Amino acid sequence: MAIKRAQLKQQKQDALAARQPALSMPEGGEWITAARKDAAGRLDAMGLPIRRDEYWKYTRPDAFTSAEPVAAALAEDAGTQVFEGVDVLTVVFRDGAFDADASDALALDGVEISRLADAAQADIHWAKDIYGALETAGQDPVERPLAALNTAYATDGLVIRATGAAAKPIHVVYERSSDTSDVVLHHVIKVEEGASVTLLETGAAGARANTVTEVTVADTAAFHHVRSQGRDQERQLLTHMFARLGSESTFKSFTLTPNGKMTRNECILELTGDDAIAHVAGALMADGKDVHQDDTIFITHDAVNCESRQVFKKVLSNGATGVFQGKILVKQGAQKTDGYQISQSLLLDEDSQFLAKPELEIYADDVACSHGSTSGAIDEDALYYLRARGVPKRKAQDLMVLAFLAEAVDEIESEELREAILRRIRAWLDLEDDL
Repeated sequence: MAIKRAQLKQQKQDALAARQPALSMPEGGEWITAARKDAAGRLDAMGLPIRRDEYWKYTRPDAFTSAEPVAAALAEDAGTQVFEGVDVLTVVFRDGAFDADASDALALDGVEISRLADAAQADIHWAKDIYGALETAGQDPVERPLAALNTAYATDGLVIRATGAAAKPIHVVYERSSDTSDVVLHHVIKVEEGASVTLLETGAAGARANTVTEVTVADTAAFHHVRSQGRDQERQLLTHMFARLGSESTFKSFTLTPNGKMTRNECILELTGDDAIAHVAGALMADGKDVHQDDTIFITHDAVNCESRQVFKKVLSNGATGVFQGKILVKQGAQKTDGYQISQSLLLDEDSQFLAKPELEIYADDVACSHGSTSGAIDEDALYYLRARGVPKRKAQDLMVLAFLAEAVDEIESEELREAILRRIRAWLDLEDDL
């Protein structure tokens, strides 16, 4: 057994050695340089994930660990126009570089916004207490070396501090013009006591992209997040979101993934204050045997009377693969926890597959926790009902797909943003006439 562990460790170190020549640590002030060097040290100790890692059982990490990204053809429809008509502050990154000409001024009532590249040059900054700290905490009990790689080598990102109620959502648009761009971005968000902010994200960032977002939500504060990862079929995208919640705080995140060759979204949440609420939801529309999408969630309850929800819906067709790994950990003393988890897939053919690993680990006795996972085909009776009323078969199927995804979309609190996501799904399903 010891020999086997040594062999696995060596393989991880070999994977890191192959990737490191292309990595370069950015220059910065004392605070961020210390955080980056700490992350690099942790990365050196861990190595990079390999296919035999249990945590990567259903998704090959090769796309994210290879020395260079696989060339990805540019998409004709990048899917970045989801929130057209919504009043937002827009920030654009193109191939991982901030695009000042395409962005709005970084000024918004109730919020302080700057680039990570600028904040990193300061000798001292409020982000010091967050940058890399939540990512470090998220390495236990599961190692996440690609998140540590991001902390060590991220070149830019946003640094956001909400001091009141943000006047409007902040919309981060990721665009790419290169078929070989290799993007590493890191965002730091602090929502102070009683404050609230909404972050929107659209697009795929690069041919290969690794993004990390660290969020602290103070007592009675609220953070809302809605993301559409774009119809960029060839891109390879890895995201990590780490969040820590205070008392009576709210965290809600929704992600729409329409295709994409390789996508893995990880969300690691700590509920550390009593009466905190955390909802994480996702909807996948995957079409094609080359499409692989993975949602991996880890929620830790470490306070009294907290609520968490995980709602994930995946529609899979023509050989696509969907993965869900979701865990709720209830620590000793986290009484009156309400933890809910559901993952469901709709398989539109016999070649697609849904791989699920739901988990509960509970060390408190006064809790209400549940999880469920189902997979099935289109309801033939419902399909017949629609067709009997003159609805063509393809449109009937698309209407059922829309209804299936709606439960996840309903997790978005803002009606305006919820409708924006539904409009985009309808358009992609060619159901514009039913708006």
